[in-house]
Amino acid sequence: MAVPDSIPQRPHERDARAAEPQDLSPQQRRAAARLLSTAWPAADQLGEIFARDGYELALVGGSVRDVFLGRPPGDLDLTTDAVPQRVLEIVGGWADQVWTIGIEFGTVGLRKGDEVLEITTYRSEQYALKSRKPDVKYGESLIEDLSRRDFTINAMAARLPGHELVDPFGGIRDLKDKVLRTPGRPEQSLSDDPLRIMRAARFAAQLGFSVAPELRAGMALLSPLPGGPRRGIGLLVDTGVADQVLPEVPRLRLQPDEHYRHKDVYLHSLTVLDQAIALEPRYGLQGDLRLRLAALLHDIGKPKTRTRLPGGKVAFHHHEMKGAQLTRARLTALRFPSDIVTDVSRLVELHLRFHGYGSGEWTDSAVRRYVRDAGPLLTRLHALTRADCTTRNQAKAQRLARAYDSLEERIAELAKREELESIRADLDGHAIMRILGIPPGPLVGKAQTHLLELRLEYGPLGEEKATQELLAWAADEGLDVPGAPPAGG
Repeated sequence: MAVPDSIPQRPHERDARAAEPQDLSPQQRRAAARLLSTAWPAADQLGEIFARDGYELALVGGSVRDVFLGRPPGDLDLTTDAVPQRVLEIVGGWADQVWTIGIEFGTVGLRKGDEVLEITTYRSEQYALKSRKPDVKYGESLIEDLSRRDFTINAMAARLPGHELVDPFGGIRDLKDKVLRTPGRPEQSLSDDPLRIMRAARFAAQLGFSVAPELRAGMALLSPLPGGPRRGIGLLVDTGVADQVLPEVPRLRLQPDEHYRHKDVYLHSLTVLDQAIALEPRYGLQGDLRLRLAALLHDIGKPKTRTRLPGGKVAFHHHEMKGAQLTRARLTALRFPSDIVTDVSRLVELHLRFHGYGSGEWTDSAVRRYVRDAGPLLTRLHALTRADCTTRNQAKAQRLARAYDSLEERIAELAKREELESIRADLDGHAIMRILGIPPGPLVGKAQTHLLELRLEYGPLGEEKATQELLAWAADEGLDVPGAPPAGG
């Protein structure tokens, strides 16, 4: 540890609302500031910019903790009393790039040179017991913001400019003692976010820390709280288990969506999972494993297909195809049954198909091709496509919903006139061989493909019309078939 041993004892009162900041000696403050400023010498520049505008800014959480642990500094987490819109105004002329994927939670992301930073407005948030999505309310002070954090070792900050250490809950001492504690009462902290139970286990394993008795008791008492598919995935990701068994999912956290305008792809995927589950009763798919896996994995091809376009924009061309490959490989490695692997991979491949038809009215041909491509997965594709709409733009969401309503209506209308669920060529292989006088082989399949395309384009042809079309095709192919019209005729 870089800070001297003579650190005052923490207050006996563990309630974060009553805790007072602990004063470090001048020597300790100087030692901490030197260490922190060495890790991020450029941070003071941003602190001065905020100070000139009358706002506070501080490095916070893991960014501070890791310096004292001697670990290499990663991306910078900062906190401020400026609201997000004001943060955007302040950093607009300083940062090389700014994005707002987390702005609904008070977070603005930015890049300066090679450094990536996130600035979050002081928060005082509360969680509903059945949701990890906090009800975010902006806080009034740095101490209040620190009090809501998970563990004392993450409840430290360094004020900018100057890198003055702020440690109101004894995080430095707990780092020295290698013990995990919460800033306030463990039962309150764990109730706010039950995933902290697993996060404590992860820190204990990764850092070799012990768990304070009161925290251990709280973990045992509240362990039943984590549950549900989304929480289960969150547990796997937050504890590092997903890195070993489902690494494609935590990798999504690193991928902001197109142009940094949408949610983080990881959060988007969890939202799609939630929405797919909510749609299950509508489509008679309660507890459907194929749908849920497809919802979770539908965008895992994005990290592998991310490309920068002129002007700094970002694209993920053909990520559905790459995602289908990755899905097949991962589910196979996890030893899912082959039929589930095939179906989930196909759903991932098809999840953008609806958007490929544009916003115009669906033709009969387009409807047939959509149904044909989905096959027996059509109902699941309906649910997945609807669930994949997570835009906060209500007008856009309503347009997409109406467009899909229209598609489902068109499918129903066409199904009344045609056998949509079993679209096939009007003539089977035996009929083709008999009419053309040819043996089994690739030519039969080629003829069937031609007839199927006609079926998709024009609907049922009937045996007589299909025979005429087959003979005309044979003539175009140069086949010597008795009774066939001349080529081009």
